[in-house]
Amino acid sequence: MRDTYHEGLDSLSDRLVEMTRLARHAIARATTALLDADLNAAQEVISGDEELNRLDEEIETTAFDLMARQQPVATDLRTIITSLHMAGDLERMGDHAVHIAKIARRRHPDSAIPAELRSTVLEMGHQAELLVVKAGDVVGNRDADTALELDADDDRMDKLRSKLLKRILDPGWSHGVEATMDVTLAGRFYERFGDHAVHVADNLVYMVTGEKPKDYEPEA
Repeated sequence: MRDTYHEGLDSLSDRLVEMTRLARHAIARATTALLDADLNAAQEVISGDEELNRLDEEIETTAFDLMARQQPVATDLRTIITSLHMAGDLERMGDHAVHIAKIARRRHPDSAIPAELRSTVLEMGHQAELLVVKAGDVVGNRDADTALELDADDDRMDKLRSKLLKRILDPGWSHGVEATMDVTLAGRFYERFGDHAVHVADNLVYMVTGEKPKDYEPEA
């Protein structure tokens, strides 16, 4: 019975790591769809979101089953609760990738991003991938110290979004209302994707240490 219990706990981590892998693929393909007006990539992201949703549901079912059958306490209970939070964040990251893909699909066969902003959006896509890969690493390795780095890593995403907004608000912006809306929404979806990756890392810190990130001090 205890072996089954611990296998259940381990499966939570395994599924979370798999969700980070899927979220990375989704945001990478969404960026391709957005910049290249790639309808196939957009459809792949939209249909692929079902797998992230399925894993989120599996984690929820496993977590509730463990709590009902085993009545875990202390560290194990913290693992279960934080896993639920992390799964929710990862599922929403998939949703943000879908939103980006839908912008691309709506503007097909044209690209939704003006040429002058393509490099900035591409960098946002790369930064999103970096964040979710790092989130997967810290979950898989239960690495609270590295998890603390994601907040600073996310600052780059915030700066890139500010760069987009600054360009849109510039008096020389001449791309019209549709492009303004597309760029604004895409920037917001990338930013929220990064925010959820930080939430995953924050929950990992609490899972491993029992402390909030602001209170945890790594060992020298």
